[in-house]
Amino acid sequence: MSLPPEKASELKQIIHQQLLKMDVHGRIREVLAETIREELVPEHQQLSTEDLIKALRQRGIVDDVMKELKFVTDVNEKERTSAPKPSTHFVDREPAVLKKTNIDPTRRYLYLQVLGGKAFLEHLQEPEPLPGQICSTFTLCLHFRNQRFRSKPVPCACEPDFQDGFLLEVHKDSLGDGSKMVDATTMLSICDPVHMVLIKTDTCGETTLVASYFLEWRSVLAAENGITNVAVELLGVGTESKVSVGVLNIRLEMYPQLNKTLSSEITSTQFTLERQKTAEKERLFLVYAKQWWREYLQIRPTHNTRLVKIFAQDENGVNRPVCCYVRPLRAGRLLDTPRQAARFVSVLGHERAPVIGGGGGKQEQWCTLLAFLCRSKGDCEDHANLLCSLLLGFGLEAFVCVGTKAKGVPHTWVMTCGSDGTITFWESLTGHRYIHRPINPDDPPLAEQPKPLYPYRTIGCIFNHQKFFGNCQPSDAVELCVFDLHNESKWKPMSEEAIKSVCPPGATSSVPPFPPLCASTIDAAVTSNEIEVQLRILVSEHRKDLGLSTVWDDQLSYLLSPALAAYELERTTGVSAGNEEFQDAVRRAVPDGHTFKGFPIHFVHRNARRAFATCLRSPFCEEIICCRGDQVRLAVRVRVFTYPESACAVWIMFACKYRSVL
Repeated sequence: MSLPPEKASELKQIIHQQLLKMDVHGRIREVLAETIREELVPEHQQLSTEDLIKALRQRGIVDDVMKELKFVTDVNEKERTSAPKPSTHFVDREPAVLKKTNIDPTRRYLYLQVLGGKAFLEHLQEPEPLPGQICSTFTLCLHFRNQRFRSKPVPCACEPDFQDGFLLEVHKDSLGDGSKMVDATTMLSICDPVHMVLIKTDTCGETTLVASYFLEWRSVLAAENGITNVAVELLGVGTESKVSVGVLNIRLEMYPQLNKTLSSEITSTQFTLERQKTAEKERLFLVYAKQWWREYLQIRPTHNTRLVKIFAQDENGVNRPVCCYVRPLRAGRLLDTPRQAARFVSVLGHERAPVIGGGGGKQEQWCTLLAFLCRSKGDCEDHANLLCSLLLGFGLEAFVCVGTKAKGVPHTWVMTCGSDGTITFWESLTGHRYIHRPINPDDPPLAEQPKPLYPYRTIGCIFNHQKFFGNCQPSDAVELCVFDLHNESKWKPMSEEAIKSVCPPGATSSVPPFPPLCASTIDAAVTSNEIEVQLRILVSEHRKDLGLSTVWDDQLSYLLSPALAAYELERTTGVSAGNEEFQDAVRRAVPDGHTFKGFPIHFVHRNARRAFATCLRSPFCEEIICCRGDQVRLAVRVRVFTYPESACAVWIMFACKYRSVL
């Protein structure tokens, strides 16, 4: 490669400056003197250039120089020309940084590094993944004071190779004076923990909650140099909440460094006081809840069988008042309407907490919001708590209802009370809404009664973040219930002050704060296209096995798009639109004497092979995919609708047209 004279002189100047900076000349003189002493004195032989280079290599000086010379592309040159090989030059710069973060020098930051894991014994026999091989992965999700972070996925192993750093702003949005540098004493009063959730993703993309841990970060305030290393033992969840699943090595560091650190006695005393204060509040609430329950049972002995849920266990097996699982949650610009919020919650996966062994009993586990969102699936209680929180955020008077549906299966759903007294039930698993019109049992037998459309049978209690009511009407049947919450002969209330003492926004509480929702990272168009291509391959292979050829009609596939958009709009708003245009377009695309068949189906996952297997179980869909006849043309269209937290509603439509032969 030849350089113009001016570039050559510039290059020489840069190399010369680099050598001066590293004091390479001085080091060469030292090596030269040492080499002469060692090698020339005995034999008085000549010292060649090769000998000197060899000596410099042995002492690592050549390697040091090469490490300091970084090759980077000239950005300006790249912008000016579209040449396939932009010119390069040597520059002196710091080692490459993965991601730059703007740091406000007037604020305190906590730098949390995860430096590997160990003793994940469940993966002791896990083989080393081959390059390019898909394997199960661990992902660590963090939440601290309205900030959320996610680690890079690492292969599951006995010693998973976590190597991630997270910069947490300590006094974000809360301490008022943003220009004041917060000191150690003020930070000691910030009792928010760092909530860490470990998720396992298997080779099929299925997620499992492995551990949920609350890290007490304030020990760093008493550490020398503002740096401390912590070995965090993670315990399992649900029935395994007392079993260790592994250990994470964590390093905590304050930025900028503290001028004055606290003594360990001060921090430990603060932690003890907070624990005592919280424990006392929880004890007093427990005493009050027992008294309230005794009074409730005295109203009517049959109340003992009603589903009145005052406490619920979280993923770590900790009993918390149910009111703590709900809080007004604003979705920012991610969700625009309450109905869109209901649609978002319904596309999060539904999965019961796993139970070891048979018996058919339901394992109770009300997840904290971060664990539910990171896993993107949970039980009906998790869905109902999130939907109620979002509806409260939209300014509605919303409650979580605890009761049963058909066959006495325990269930939770959401209820809103309109300012005109209208009661609306929201099914969090489907997004459906039902207006409640109570049946009056005292009406004459021939009087026409409203027929309930909702699937709910009984209701034991309702609650939100401030209120709790036990149903004390003669019957707990939903269709007979009157939701006059101000009438204590129908609904027995709990003291709002008692609830406020243990549920945020109260004083010191062991309840984790709610994380903000995150925008979707999924590109809807790209994902739709990928699933569609995979489905075409699967359909072609399936028909080939049956001895059938496959001819795709791209125009017909495109015409299916409006139908899929209309289906999603109807699920979100309850309004059907655009059906006339779709039908007209199909009529024009299908010639006389031909038959058209279409089959739409909806999923909340993005696994094409799994979706195809489900479709084949439907006789209508199988009839289309395996269509035989004259001039058969097949079509498939996929439309992915994205929601916060990378949740998806996936609509697929298979269609075919063929000449009708009698």
